[in-house]
Amino acid sequence: MTNHVELRNVTKRFGEQKAVNQVDLVLKAGESVGLAGHNGAGKSTVMKLILGLITPSEGEVMLLGERTGSKAGADLRAQIGYLPETVALHPSLTGLETMAFYAKLKKQPLNRNQELLERVGISQAARRRVGTYSKGMRQRLALAQALLGEPKVLLFDEPTTGLDPASRQMFYEVVRELNGKGATVLLSTHALAELDGHADRIVVMKNGVKVADGSMDELHVQSGLPLKVTVRLKNTRPLSARWQHSDGLTYQAACKAEERMTLLAELGDLSQLDFLDIHTPTLDDMYAQFLKREDV
Repeated sequence: MTNHVELRNVTKRFGEQKAVNQVDLVLKAGESVGLAGHNGAGKSTVMKLILGLITPSEGEVMLLGERTGSKAGADLRAQIGYLPETVALHPSLTGLETMAFYAKLKKQPLNRNQELLERVGISQAARRRVGTYSKGMRQRLALAQALLGEPKVLLFDEPTTGLDPASRQMFYEVVRELNGKGATVLLSTHALAELDGHADRIVVMKNGVKVADGSMDELHVQSGLPLKVTVRLKNTRPLSARWQHSDGLTYQAACKAEERMTLLAELGDLSQLDFLDIHTPTLDDMYAQFLKREDV
């Protein structure tokens, strides 16, 4: 699989402050990656480095096989779609006029603008002034401009802010469609629960350092948090000492993520169970655990 973005031992200093410190990161074609971290963790700096708005103090950033900051890298920025956290759209322009403005900036034809507005669900407001749009409609319009030119790399900073549940679902449908066409999507968000099921990997940043990187299962292992299993037996039978009797025929046990199959094997024939529940830590739980660890 092709690497669309690579950060190779990247450090970015602002004076004495290291906003990003020795970060290695690979984003592959067709991959959706969540970027999590508290304010000041380095998420926005990573995005600016990929966009080529700033250059690394150390290391290098590769975009579609070219080093950012080079002449080729500047040309390649046209293949990036970007949705910033704060959307600044001119209130006097209509939706179509806004799309035309950004299409000309990206040197893209105008004939697909109406189609993009339909894709994000605001075609009916295409000729209305943006100043009359709701916050969610402005966010949809900003998403449409990010899709101009079918970019190979898309950077979304808090993309679902202001969107209702149906709009959020639409957004993630667009992300899946983009991934299916081979585009790379990087999602920076505080709504961590949304990433579960919508991101192939999640990268956690803390104080400019990457402290975790992996799928939900991999993050579970990295976090060290236990999973909890609750069972209700049909008939009384002995279980190992780590199964704690709760009530009647109900038992509970906890184990590390990598030990789950061994724990379940202790139950024997699962048809002899009346009830089985496996509770795994949420992404919020794992994120909090990573941030609790000793400062890096």
